[in-house]
Amino acid sequence: MTAIKKIGLGGGCHWCTEAVFQAVEGVVKVEQGYIASHAPANAFSEAVIVHYLPKMANLERLLEVHLHTHNSTSNHSFREKYRSAVYFFSSEEEIEIRNILKKLQQQFEEPLVTQVLAFAEFKASREQIRDYYRKNPDAPFCRRYIEPKLKFLKEESLISRKGRKG
Repeated sequence: MTAIKKIGLGGGCHWCTEAVFQAVEGVVKVEQGYIASHAPANAFSEAVIVHYLPKMANLERLLEVHLHTHNSTSNHSFREKYRSAVYFFSSEEEIEIRNILKKLQQQFEEPLVTQVLAFAEFKASREQIRDYYRKNPDAPFCRRYIEPKLKFLKEESLISRKGRKG
């Protein structure tokens, strides 16, 4: 039996990040909430913890999806609330993540601002906003922000059919 691995990802609104990774084949669970690292990145920031089967969804593919579904090259004014980050759980993961990000940088004209940070703490979102897209697929927010991301990933063959409604 294949062991389930996990990775923390932050970038934009956790409703969007949650919906995107719930659509990726090989992802078995997405925990929506807030992640903190160590100083100076110890403030909680919107993020998810993605639990995945590495044989179905390898780390490079997950990071590629992540970088293409938030402003990973923009140091905008909301970066503390929406920190662009990959949170690792071991030193081996840190090295692998840094190497993958170097490779994926080639897909972007601007430098990535995505930080590689040690996972320190997680706070789950309140129950009412978890699984936001699944509970509210027709909400204006979902149609405006989440649907275009899922459409892009589908077109780029980065997600499975399970990410689509109907």
